[in-house]
Amino acid sequence: MTVFARVVETGSFVRAAERLDISTTAASRLVADLENHLGARLLNRTTRKLSLTEAGQDYYARCVQILTDVAEAEAALSSETQRPQGTLRIAAPVSLGILHLSPLLPHYRRRYPEVTLNLELADRTVDLVEEGFDLAVRIAPRLGDNLVARRLCRIRVPITASPDYLARHGVPAEPQALAGHNCLLYSYAATGDDWPFGADGADKVRVKGNLRANNGDVLCAAARAGEGIIRQPTFLIGDDLRQGRLVRLLERFGEPDLFAWAVYPSRRHVTAKVRSMIDFLAEAWGDPPPWDGWMADDETTAQ
Repeated sequence: MTVFARVVETGSFVRAAERLDISTTAASRLVADLENHLGARLLNRTTRKLSLTEAGQDYYARCVQILTDVAEAEAALSSETQRPQGTLRIAAPVSLGILHLSPLLPHYRRRYPEVTLNLELADRTVDLVEEGFDLAVRIAPRLGDNLVARRLCRIRVPITASPDYLARHGVPAEPQALAGHNCLLYSYAATGDDWPFGADGADKVRVKGNLRANNGDVLCAAARAGEGIIRQPTFLIGDDLRQGRLVRLLERFGEPDLFAWAVYPSRRHVTAKVRSMIDFLAEAWGDPPPWDGWMADDETTAQ
C-alpha cells in the first residue's frame, strides 16, 4: 500500500522507488502483487504516463487514511518519534524564502539537529499531497477548508512608487487615479490586474502598465528606477521605505488583510518535525514580523 500510494503521488514507478529507496522493478512488482491480491486493476499504465482507474481512485483515498493511521499509531508508541527527526520538505514563495526564511534555517538546524531540511522555493501553489511536501508557507487572506493551517504573521502589501516617478507623473490622490499611471504588474497576483483596497479588498481598481513579471524583485527594481507604481509586500520593500527610495501611496484607503500561513495536509495529528518548524516560524516572525517592526513603531508614534 505504501508503494502504491507513492507511485500515485509521484506519478512514476521510478520516482516512487527513489523516494522509498527500492528498485523500480521491486516497486512495479509490489503494485502488481497488490492488484492480484485485490483482483482489480488500480493503475492504467502506458509508455508515457500512469493514471488511476476508478477502483484505484477509491483505494488510494482509503490507503492514505490507513497509512496515516498506522504512522500515528507507531508514533504514539515510539518515544523516538516524539523528537523532531527525518527529512522535512518545505515549499515557500521565492522572495520570502530567500530573504526571511533561509537566514533562519541554521538556527532551526542547531535546535533540531536530527532534522534534514529540503526547501523548494516557488511562487506557484504546490499540491502538498501529490508533490510530497510536509509543509508550505503561503500568503493569502484565508485558506480553503481542505487544508490545515496556522497563521504566522500579517503580510502588508502597500502601493508605492519612487519620489522620481511621482515628481514626473504626479501623486495619485484616490485609487481610481491609478488607471492613468504606469502600474507594474505581478503575474501571480490573486486579483489579476485589479488592485484591491479596504480590509476586505472589496473595492478594486483595474490597472495597466508596460511591465509584467512573475517575480516581485524585478518589479521592485523597476519601481526604484522610477519606472512605475507597484503593489508589493513589505518583506521585499521594507529597506526601500526606510531609506525613502519608495514612498507609500493611498494609505488612507486601506489595504487587504493578507497573512503568511504554515499549511500542511489535513490530518488528525502532526508529526514532531512539522510541528517544530511551525512553532519555530511563529516564534521567529510573529506580529509584527521583523521586517515590519519599524513601521509599527512609526504608527504608534503617530497615534
